[in-house]
Amino acid sequence: MTGTNEIKELMFQYTEYLIRLAYYYVKDLQAAEDIVQEVFIKFYNSQHNYEERGEVKAFLTKMTINKSKDYLKSWTYRKVKLQNKLFLSKTTMNPDELVRKDEETLIGEAILQLPIKQREVLIYFYFHEMTIVAIASLLSIPENTVKTRLRRGRELLRNQLIGIEWEVLLNG
Repeated sequence: MTGTNEIKELMFQYTEYLIRLAYYYVKDLQAAEDIVQEVFIKFYNSQHNYEERGEVKAFLTKMTINKSKDYLKSWTYRKVKLQNKLFLSKTTMNPDELVRKDEETLIGEAILQLPIKQREVLIYFYFHEMTIVAIASLLSIPENTVKTRLRRGRELLRNQLIGIEWEVLLNG
C-alpha cells in the first residue's frame, strides 16, 4: 500500500496530533512518544491489514487510543506510577507562580486529573471539536453514553476548578 516515502509523509503529517492524543491518555510525554513510535512501526509492518475504507488518520487514531489504553493496563505504567509516589519529593508551589499560570494550563491539568472515560470525551469534544456522533463512532460506544460522559466530565471539571481565582477576572 505505502512505501517508505509515504510512511514518512504520514509521520510528518500526524505525529504531533498522535503524540498529543496519547499524552491525554497516559499523562507522560516520553510514554506518549513511545506509543506513537510503536503505532507507526505496527502500521508499517502490518499495512496489508489496513483496508482503505476510511481515513488513515482515523485508523492511526484508533491504533493510538488502543496502544495508550494497553499502556495504562501494563505493569510498566503501574511500576512507574508507584516509583513516582515513593521516590519523588513533594514540591510546593509558590502562590505567585500559581497566579501567573495560564488559565488554559489550569484547565488542561484539571482535565488530565479526570477519569479516563470522562477525559477522553471532553478532549475529543472541546480540543478536537468532534461531534457526539463522531466520538461515539471512534470509541465504539452509544451516543447517549458519550452525552452522559460529557455531562459527568463537565461536573467533575467544574468541581475541580471551583477554588481558582481567574487572573483575567481579577485584573480585567
